[in-house]
Amino acid sequence: MRVNKSTAVQIGNVVIGAGNPVVVQSMTNTDTLDTSATVQQILRLTEQGCQMVRITAADISQAENLYNIKNELIKRNVEVPLIADIHFNPKAAEISAGIVEKIRINPGNYVDRKWNPNFTEKDYYNTLEKAYDNIFPLIDICKKHNTAIRIGVNHGSLSERVLFKYGNTPQAMAVSAMEFLRMFKEMDFDRIVVSMKASDVGVMYRANKLLVDMMQKEDMYYPLHLGVTEAGNGTDGRIKSICGIAPLLLQGIGDTIRVSLTEKPENEIPVAKQIAALKNIEQNMLGKTFDESDVETHIIYNTAKTAFDLLENKVSKDEVKQGRTFLSDQQAKDVLQALGIERYKAEFVACPSCGRTKYDIESALEKVKSALSGLKGLKIAVMGCIVNGPGEMADADYGYIGAGNNTVNLYRGKELVMSHIDEKNAVEELIKIIKQDGKWQ
Repeated sequence: MRVNKSTAVQIGNVVIGAGNPVVVQSMTNTDTLDTSATVQQILRLTEQGCQMVRITAADISQAENLYNIKNELIKRNVEVPLIADIHFNPKAAEISAGIVEKIRINPGNYVDRKWNPNFTEKDYYNTLEKAYDNIFPLIDICKKHNTAIRIGVNHGSLSERVLFKYGNTPQAMAVSAMEFLRMFKEMDFDRIVVSMKASDVGVMYRANKLLVDMMQKEDMYYPLHLGVTEAGNGTDGRIKSICGIAPLLLQGIGDTIRVSLTEKPENEIPVAKQIAALKNIEQNMLGKTFDESDVETHIIYNTAKTAFDLLENKVSKDEVKQGRTFLSDQQAKDVLQALGIERYKAEFVACPSCGRTKYDIESALEKVKSALSGLKGLKIAVMGCIVNGPGEMADADYGYIGAGNNTVNLYRGKELVMSHIDEKNAVEELIKIIKQDGKWQ
C-alpha cells in the first residue's frame, strides 16, 4: 500500500502530492456567467482557507467567462488556483485549459454517454479510440500552458463501455481512470490528479484502494483527490465525509480533498481542514491518542478509525454498537448509518449545488428531510443535476429531482412516477407515493 509516495503536481501556486500537506478545495455554485457573484463566492471561500476552487464550465460561453473571473481575482491580489469543471463538452475544456490552472474531466461523459443496449467488444475499443482522439487537443493545450488535469471518475456517471464490461462497480471506476491514465502516459503528459467519487462510502473507499493497487502495478503514483460525491448536509453530511475520506488519509492515501455538502460552499472548508489534519498525525494507525481537551479532533479521529475498522472488517457492527470503539452510542449509530451498514433513520443522498443546478437544492433538501427523516431504513435522493443524479440515485428507494422552472420529478427507484410537479406540492406528493407503497413507517 502506498504511503505518501505520490508524485508532486504543481497547480498554480499550490503543490499537491509528494508528502505535502493535504490541500483543501471546494466548488462554486453560482452561475459562471455571473462574474461578480462567482468572484465574491471565491473570496468567501479563500477567507475560510480554501486553497483551490472549482468552477462549472458547462459550455463555451461559461468557459470563456473564466477569463473575466480570473482577471477580477487578480485585481484583488487573489492567486487561488482555478479548476474548470467539464462534462460532455471537449471544446469547453480546450478553451478553459488556456485560462485556468487545472481542468477536471469525467471519463464517463467526455466522449459519449448515449446508452446502446447492443454494445459489443468492438464498440468498446472504438469508443476508447474516439476518447483518445478527443483528448489529444486538450493535452496539447495543457502542455503549452502548464495546465494540470484531474481525471474525475464518478460512480454515478460511468461510461457505457466500462458498464458493459465491469458493471456499476468500484472495479469499473478504477478501470475507467486507468484507461485515461494510460492515454496520458502515451502522450507524455504527467501533470495529473485522479479522483474516485461516489455517494456510497464503501464504493468510494474500495474504488480508491483498487486504483492505488492498479497504479502501483504500472509504476504510476499520481496524487489522489478524495471526496464523497453527495454527502448531504448538517451532521449527517459531515460524518459521511469523515467516514469516506479520513480512513484513506490515515493510510497515506489522498493528497487533496473536498467535503461536498448541500450547503453554502464556504461551510465545507472548516470540516475539510479538520479531516485533512488527520493525515499529518504520523502515528494515527499505530493507535495514537489525543489530548483529552481537544474533544473535536478526538471524536473525528475515533470516527475515522471506527470507519476504517468496519471497512476493513477488523471490527463487527455488533462490537461497534457495544461501545468497543470509544464512540458514544449515538456516534456509533451515525457511523453505521454513514457506511450503509445499519440504518436507524432515513438516508438522504443529496448533491452539493453547483453552477449546473437550476433550483434551490439546499431548501429542497431541508424540506424533504424535515418531512421524511423519521422514516426508518429508506434511502431518498435529492438531486439537481443530470451529471450524477441518475446514477447516484440508482439504488435509492425514492428520488426528488429538480426539473427546472420550479418543478420537480419524483421517482420510485429508477421509475419516473410524476414529472414537473410544482415545488410547492412536491414533498406532499412524495409522501403520498411512499404511503401508497406501504413504506410510511
